[in-house]
Amino acid sequence: MTALSARRAPRRRLGQPIAAILVAAAVLGVPFWLVVATAGKDQGEALDPNLSAPSQWHLWENFATVFTDGRMLSAFFGSLLVMVPSVVGVLVLGSMAAWILGRRGGRLTAAIYALGISGIVLPPAVVTIVLLLRQLGLAGTALGMIGVYMGMYLSTVIFFVTGFVRTIPHELEEAARVDGAGPVRVFIRIILPLLRPVLATATILICLYIWNDVFYALFVIGGRIDTLPLNLYQVASAGLYLQNWHLIFAYIILMSLPLLITFMVAQRRIISGITSGAVK
Repeated sequence: MTALSARRAPRRRLGQPIAAILVAAAVLGVPFWLVVATAGKDQGEALDPNLSAPSQWHLWENFATVFTDGRMLSAFFGSLLVMVPSVVGVLVLGSMAAWILGRRGGRLTAAIYALGISGIVLPPAVVTIVLLLRQLGLAGTALGMIGVYMGMYLSTVIFFVTGFVRTIPHELEEAARVDGAGPVRVFIRIILPLLRPVLATATILICLYIWNDVFYALFVIGGRIDTLPLNLYQVASAGLYLQNWHLIFAYIILMSLPLLITFMVAQRRIISGITSGAVK
């Protein structure tokens, strides 16, 4: 039995990763193929979305139709208009707050840190947010949407960066202060460059949340500014894409391409940012 178990052990060690890869390929590959196959069909074949390949591919024609008739270009710039300032603002404010919280101890700091990351588990009060923005005159504006996103995702940046800051040696900051550097210069010259891996991870996650958001954008800007998911919801509700699943899935592919390309380019930084706090 011992010799038999010894022969079976390598097979088990080899079989488990293969099984995990096959399960992951099925979980991720089947939905991906469904989207691509449906986007490549004509309207008649796409009425009942399934995993069968299209009899004749119309993928590029559907992309062209979506891009021109779906107002994707204006929606793309609308998404950038609210996403870029939101991400930059939340990264700057969150990293500065995380630096202070990571360097100071005590019960008060621990309480402030707990309050700062509470936004991760506490859902935003949508009705209260909309009423407050109306009182401030920011309802239906890009500035109001940017403020909402910054308030929602500031906790995520604080949570990611604070643990990373605690792994940075104090001696680096002390050496800079000996050379006459103030707090702002220490943060910009010493701390911020070291935070690049974890900030890259936080950037991808927040961009993913904002890029695909339709719920909060619908209530806050209410169609006054087009974003990609909000534009898809509006044109589909208006009947342009009604029963046109091939156009809906083509829109989804085009909408996902920017983040997909960004993720493929920056995946090493993302993995480094997730694991760096544990390795250091």
